[in-house]
Order: sequence, then structure tokens, then C-alpha cells
Amino acid sequence: MTRKRPLEWTRLDNAAKIFPPTSNEKDTKVFRFVCELKDEIDSEILQEALNKTILLFPFYRSVLRRGVFWYYFEDTDIMPEVEEENKPPCGMLYYPNRKNLLFEVTYYKNRINLEVFHSLTDGTGALGFLKTLLYYYITNRYSKDFGTKLPVLDYDASLSQRMDDSFLKHYTDKRIPKRVKITKAYHIQGRRSIDNRIKVIEGLMPVKEVLDLARRNNTTLTVYLVALFIKSIYKEMPARSRRYPVTLSVPVNLRTYFPSVTARNFFATINIRYDFNTSGDDLDDIIKEVKESFERELTKEKLNDHMNRLLSLEQNAFMRVVPLAIKDIVLRFANRLNDKGITVALSNVGKIGINPELASYVRMFNCFVSAKRPQIAICSYQDNLLVSFTSPFGGTDIQKNFFRYLSSENIPITISTNSKEI
Repeated sequence: MTRKRPLEWTRLDNAAKIFPPTSNEKDTKVFRFVCELKDEIDSEILQEALNKTILLFPFYRSVLRRGVFWYYFEDTDIMPEVEEENKPPCGMLYYPNRKNLLFEVTYYKNRINLEVFHSLTDGTGALGFLKTLLYYYITNRYSKDFGTKLPVLDYDASLSQRMDDSFLKHYTDKRIPKRVKITKAYHIQGRRSIDNRIKVIEGLMPVKEVLDLARRNNTTLTVYLVALFIKSIYKEMPARSRRYPVTLSVPVNLRTYFPSVTARNFFATINIRYDFNTSGDDLDDIIKEVKESFERELTKEKLNDHMNRLLSLEQNAFMRVVPLAIKDIVLRFANRLNDKGITVALSNVGKIGINPELASYVRMFNCFVSAKRPQIAICSYQDNLLVSFTSPFGGTDIQKNFFRYLSSENIPITISTNSKEI
């Protein structure tokens, strides 16, 4: 008789705790990375690559369980299986009381998709997983091109570093900041699809030309696109709603500000607010104020305050003994309260780079997220910039405003969508 090995478990990091009690079919808390290669995908080789990748990311072989006081990850013997894409993007991955992995790898023609439930990791962590998967796939599929000298795998963090809970590592209880007052923001309305399918609209454009456009406006690419998003929303705002500010929620990769190579969550969100009731509606005015907001919010001190504020509640002795059922109610209420202060969201993954010896096999990367409100995800690879809108609503006027303005500035754009109607 063989003895079963003891199951190992891991606490959720601070950012992960909000996702299980607030995810549902309308807001799955799932995001997707896409890598488009130049040749069609060989599913058997992709499975072999996944088998090797998961050995370097054993934490990803976890299921999410409910405890008496907290959710926790439990390791599992379930092996991830590659499948051909057969359902809408960013569907449910977490189901309460069901033991299943929290990520999926699918393919379609020459495209590899990685979908992840946000409790498992953030965009940077998932991108490290995808790049490792690509390394094993490409070096196996095109082994004759490399001979005996394989490229170096450029994600070389140790297992303990990948498992690091960087929130706890950088938490200090020296100063607990005051709570931030939530200001009611303008909310976009629209008709949802019957099956909660998100509408995805992607714009492919040359990154250099958009960068030049941003520089001509004396700002960065991110600030420029945030300002343009706000301007595009303003054009569709009813006059009576302009008394409410347009507020963007922007995730920030904390690894840029605090030393960490964790493959788990390590991000914070900042809010960029613009009030048309008190400020001008010219794009120049919006750019100036958005730029000042980024400079004010993106400091190590401000981000550290944000971490301390969130973790102080988690470290509270009383909260530790509150049953999970009550915590769930509190977190859902806090999430609804936070949503009142947000209009849309924008995520900038930034420039995606891979080993130069692998780059010639890759055409482009893309990313987007599930959406309970309109959202933009931005990433660039080599000469291309991908701006992806996701929305739960059928209307596309904001997206049209955004891309039409870029076109009016002589930016060539190729539009694609998962919908018949744009």
C-alpha cells in the first residue's frame, strides 16, 4: 500500500484575495496573452513544451480552495492539456468547489493563447510563463535550425524567487496611510450580449509613428493614449453626465519600483481622473492634466503607501479570525464601492522582448482582459503596437472615436475583431 504524499498549500497574495469572491460569468477576472507565430502550431510539440514549462512553474499546478478563514492554493496532480481554441475569449476559469487548474493553453492556426485567472498571477508573471513556453516550443519545433547550441532561456529566476510573495516582503507597518475617498465617476452604459461574450476590437499600428506622435505632444505613449481614451469617452457622454469625472484605473507593475522577479501577483492600481466640469475638453488640456497625474501617482512612496494600506487590513488580528463567508461579503461590498469610482481601465504591458534567436519565428504578441466595463490593453513587439479594446457592451462608438483620431494623424491602423459588427 502506497502512502499519499501530503498536499502542499500556499496563501493567496494580497492582490489575489479580491478575485475569488468577485468573479462571475459577467466578470471572470481572466486575462489572455496571445503569441502569433509565422507557422501553424504543432499541437503535440506545444504539449511537450507545456510539460517542460510547468516543471519550472510548479505553483501553476494549483487549485483554489476555500478554508475557514482564507482562500488558499493547493497543489494538484492535474497536468495541463493543450486544446484547440473552442470557446469565446476570457471565459470562466475559476468555479467555486471545483478542482481545476487556473490557466489554459489553447491554439488556433498559428496562434498560441494563454488565459489566466488573476488570482494566480498578473500580466508580468503570465508573460514569463508564456515566454518560457515559447522557448521550449520553438527550440523543439525548429531544432535543426539551432543544432547543438540552443539559445539561453532568459527567465532564470530561482523557484523560491518565482514563488515569492513580494507584497509581504516589502510591507512595513511603520505608517498606515489614510483611506482614500472614492469620488463617483461617470459610468458607461450599454446592452450586453446574452451569453456575456466580450467584444474584442484590436488595432495594429507601427509603434514608432505613435511614439513620434506622443513626443510631438511632449508626452509619453502611455499618457497620450490615456488622454485619447478619455477624449474618446467624452465625445459620447450625455451632457447631464459631464458633472461626473472620467476615471481610469491603471495597473502598475510594482517590480519596476521594488526588487522582485516573482511569478505571482505584484501590482497596484492608480486612478487617473479628469473632470470635464472644471477642465477643458481639448486633447492638449487632457494630456497636460493626465501627465501631471501620472507624475504625482507614480512614485515609490505613493505606491508603498498603497501596499501598506491594503496589507494593514490583512495583517489586522481581528480580520484574521473573521470567517471567510463574512470576508467574502465585505470584499464584494468593497469591490462594488470601488467600482463606483471607476469609468474604464487601461493596462500597458509595454514592450515585449524575447531572445533574439527566437524572434524571427514570432510575428506578434497581443493581450486583453475580461471586461465588466470598457478596457484597453496595450503591448508592443518589435515594430508593432497592439491596442486591444474589450467591452461587455455591443456599442463601439468610443473605439471608433479612438482609432479615427489616430487615423486622422496619419497613423496606419489594421483593425480586427471577434464580432461581425464594429
